[in-house]
Amino acid sequence: MSFTIRAGRKEDLPRVLELVRELALYERAPHEVTNTVAMMEEDGFGPNPVYGMYVAVLNEIIVGISVYYYRYSTWKGKRLYLEDIIVTEAERGKGIGKALFDRTLEHALESGCTGMTWQVLDWNEPAINFYKKYGAKFDASWVNCNLERDDIRAVLKL
Repeated sequence: MSFTIRAGRKEDLPRVLELVRELALYERAPHEVTNTVAMMEEDGFGPNPVYGMYVAVLNEIIVGISVYYYRYSTWKGKRLYLEDIIVTEAERGKGIGKALFDRTLEHALESGCTGMTWQVLDWNEPAINFYKKYGAKFDASWVNCNLERDDIRAVLKL
């Protein structure tokens, strides 16, 4: 089996969104995906891209993705944030996730980041075990917070 890792392209987005939906199903939240190919195109390939990605290609089919963006830590400086790393279920366990993760780590160094951060669900043991192999530090002290667009409008009375 031979796969390649390359930078994602605009024409990859329909397949990328399929993989995002597959991940959402695995994470028991398929109803939470409201992103569209058009939004991803604007946000990743428009005049002010806010994310980048790598794709894993096997037999001319995208079987995995790594989506990242930059964030800034007042304590650490420029960081790479790994939003998602996804390998389609049928291709897991073949080194594709490792290759995507390694390429993303390399990108963090190439772009002058002081490190990379990400989140993992506390019940996702395969992912947790994968990250442990890298010596990742797990932080149980922080609580995730978010407000959706409708929540923000309600709070601001817009």
